[in-house]
Amino acid sequence: MKPKEFDLIIIGAGGAGLAAAMYGARLGLKTLCLGSSHGTELPLGGVITTTNVVENYPGFIRLTGTELADKIREHAESYELVTLKEEKVTDVKKDKNIFNVITENSTYEGKTIIFATGTKWRKLDVPGSKEFENKGIAYCALCDAPLFKNKIVAVIGGADSSAKDALVLAEHAKKVFIIYRGDKIRPEPINYERIMAHKKIEVINNTNVIEVKGKQFVEKVILDKVYKGSKELELQGVFVAIGHIIISDLAKKIGVKTNEKGEIILDHKTSETNLPGVFAAGDVTDKPFKQLITGVADGCTAAFSAYEYVSKNKK
Repeated sequence: MKPKEFDLIIIGAGGAGLAAAMYGARLGLKTLCLGSSHGTELPLGGVITTTNVVENYPGFIRLTGTELADKIREHAESYELVTLKEEKVTDVKKDKNIFNVITENSTYEGKTIIFATGTKWRKLDVPGSKEFENKGIAYCALCDAPLFKNKIVAVIGGADSSAKDALVLAEHAKKVFIIYRGDKIRPEPINYERIMAHKKIEVINNTNVIEVKGKQFVEKVILDKVYKGSKELELQGVFVAIGHIIISDLAKKIGVKTNEKGEIILDHKTSETNLPGVFAAGDVTDKPFKQLITGVADGCTAAFSAYEYVSKNKK
């Protein structure tokens, strides 16, 4: 059976992918958006669905990450030219000017392709960590810090992102712990100085969180070493900042260039990669500032560039 043909195939149905699908359809492209992208267990809507409350997306004063993702998805699906499928992509192949996208269920042909595969959070992976996601365990301090006003929270990790998270949280929380397994946290020097000078922030080095406990919400963590006479540390929030895993294996397989982090290298004016007809958007790219709104903008730019590519290469 001949594979179904599309002008544009988008791998990834987070905010960037769904925005690309919407914009592609508006430009008249027959568009396929595949939702369960390679290597990720996130639902349709992407990483924003793990955020309790979003207050930094224009047009919406306050709503949950899932609600916002649903709105973007509904907008994309309102166009007849958009086909949205929740299928895991297992392989991508390039055959002359056509891309074959293979899923668990089918094979599709596309004239252009957008990688919007994003990243996945490195999980804490201790007892209680899964049960308390969105119930005190969070991954985006910039998104969720206001929810922890006057509460005690901890940031897990020791890199610059951990320090930045702690500084954001300290604007709202009563107390912020940084819990790090190494001898010394490793932020940029200026952020290290800010952490050390901040009265609300306390660093616990050479220590791991080995369990998260609570009833309905997080109430405490269990440490692998005694801290001030106890291995139990009472708090109401845990922000996990132990890094991301870039989901770019499929792109690399067909020759898309990535940097040392595995991020897809883009022309940021056009969202083009080094391969003709291949574009990328969102957290999988080498864009330094990554938020839902910047990913959505990337997706729209990538869709427009795909439209221009298809238009110029019509037979």
